This record gives sequence, structure tokens and C-alpha cells, in this order.
Amino acid sequence: MASIARVHAPSGQRALIITSLAVPLTGWTVHAVSLHRKLAATRRELADRRDPLTGLLGRDGYTSRARQITDRYGDSSLVVFVDLDHFKEINDGPGGHAAGDRVLAVTAQRLAAWAGSRGAVGRLGGDEFAVTVRIAPARRELRLAQLVTLLAQPVEIDGGALVDVAASVGAASPDILGTTDLSVLQRAADAAMYAGKHTGRAVLADRSHAAVPSINGRRAGRPGTHTVGAAA
Repeated sequence: MASIARVHAPSGQRALIITSLAVPLTGWTVHAVSLHRKLAATRRELADRRDPLTGLLGRDGYTSRARQITDRYGDSSLVVFVDLDHFKEINDGPGGHAAGDRVLAVTAQRLAAWAGSRGAVGRLGGDEFAVTVRIAPARRELRLAQLVTLLAQPVEIDGGALVDVAASVGAASPDILGTTDLSVLQRAADAAMYAGKHTGRAVLADRSHAAVPSINGRRAGRPGTHTVGAAA
């Protein structure tokens, strides 16, 4: 039968022994709590970080908010990817980078207005944007058509000149793909967007788009598809 070791010592010494054992444990507890708070603060900072040019959520903040929407609303949620057409020509044109920045800022404003206050809108980088919103399946096609029309409105730059713009739009929904996994939805929306490039219409992804080879949750070959890192 296993025996239990006991400390035989006067009460004062026993108290000293117990205190000596408790101090390291207390120190580790304080350290763990402090570390947890620092990590939580870092996560909040990343989630709140905004793109300085457009004011939209950065990738981390957008991803966090988008997951909340897809998890909560399921089949009534919609993930949308947007890529500006011929943006390099605008950036390299007479208006230069100032015109490009203006187009990006206006596009961000339009996306935010379309998504509403409860939607998640983020700039993934360059001229790529992502939106996750709650939209009833019966209204999806109409809302996506409205988005394409909105994004195709000319943009006024400094001096009053108008710049013609257009965007490719791809979307994905859990009820069609059978999942609320944001990585899968984003991969499908990205592939659908590419399939509809320069067509002037939004493409709603089906299961074939979700099967397109990807890296980091993005269609292989797209910016950001590095071999190291977590899926977006």
C-alpha cells in the first residue's frame, strides 16, 4: 500500500515550508495571468486595426468579424470578394497614385454602404476587398447586381475629372456549399470572382469553385497565397 510522506516539524517551520512552496506557484500564476492579458490585448489590437487609406478592417479584424457573421446566420450569410478591374492602368495613368488612392477610398465607401453597419468589410491588400453580410437567399442575386452597378459608377478625382471603374465580384454562401467554414467560403468566392473577371456580373459560387486548388485559403496564384501561414 502506498505510503504518504509527511513533514514532521514544529508549526512555525511547517508554515515556513508551506509559504516557501506557495511563493513560486503564486509567481507562476501571476505570470500566466499577465501573459493571458497581454495576448488578449494583442488580439484586440489586431482586430481593431484599420487600413490607413480606406478605414476598412484589416485582414485579422475582418476575418474575426466575418466568422461571427457566418457562424451566427449560417445559410443567410454571404461572403463576397471584390477585385478592381484595370486598376494598374488607373494607378499608372495621368492621375498617378493619387487617382488610384482615390478610387480605393471611394470603393471602400461604396462597399461599406452596401454592407451596412452590421456587415464586415475588409481590405485584403492592393485592390482586393472582402465583405461578409447577412442576406436572405431570395435577395442574393438582386443585392449582388446592385453591388456590381454601384461599383461601376465613375469616380471623381482631384480637379473634377471622372475615372471609369469596374470590379469583378464573386460570392459564396453556406447553403450552396454546405459549410460555414470561412476559408472554404472565401476560396470559393475568390474562384467565382476570377471566373467572372471582366464580365460585368457577379458570380455566385457552386461546389466546383470550392474544389479549386488553393494555398492559404486563396486560389493558387493569387496575391497572398504563400506556402507558410494560416488560412485567411
